[in-house]
Amino acid sequence: MNPLRKYLAPLITGLIVLSLSSCTSSPTNRQSDKANSPTQEMGNVPSTTLSARSATTPAQPQVQTPVTRQPSNTTGSIAQAKDTVTLTIYQADNQCQTLVPEKVAVPATRVVDTAVGEVLKQADSGDFDLAGYRVQVNSNSGVATVDFRLSPNSRRQFVSLSSCEQFALFGSLRKTLTTNSQLKIKNVRFTQQGQEIVI
Repeated sequence: MNPLRKYLAPLITGLIVLSLSSCTSSPTNRQSDKANSPTQEMGNVPSTTLSARSATTPAQPQVQTPVTRQPSNTTGSIAQAKDTVTLTIYQADNQCQTLVPEKVAVPATRVVDTAVGEVLKQADSGDFDLAGYRVQVNSNSGVATVDFRLSPNSRRQFVSLSSCEQFALFGSLRKTLTTNSQLKIKNVRFTQQGQEIVI
């Protein structure tokens, strides 16, 4: 019994510390933490669930999992730095008044697709489901077209989004794509299966 207690106490202590470290902090503290720590891009998810925070609905606390991995050797960190690009991703605040910037490191390949994916993966809802999206950039005109695919099971359509949800979705994507100068995007169009979305 004594050897079991010897190993069980540190394990329980470690689990408690781990669970406390995964708790989220206030939005102000979270922004300063995110600005000081690099994150690793998770990639495009074929099925994306999306919505904005409603101005009348209080924001639910979201558990954030750590996404930064420390390389085991310095050669790996040098290679990782060369293969990533730092972008500023914008998300709507809880009152849908402003867009809050967040620095993220994304793979140097498919930067535009990854930027869109980063914006979309931070939104959540059970009633507005995206099955996917495509991004095309006309390098001559600097216009990016984000073509959405709604899930057949989505209970809501683009026209049913509130002004707050539209701001969070379209405003965040537009600002993210147009303010990151390395993307060379001047304007953004939104379509649903090729048809223009009027907002």
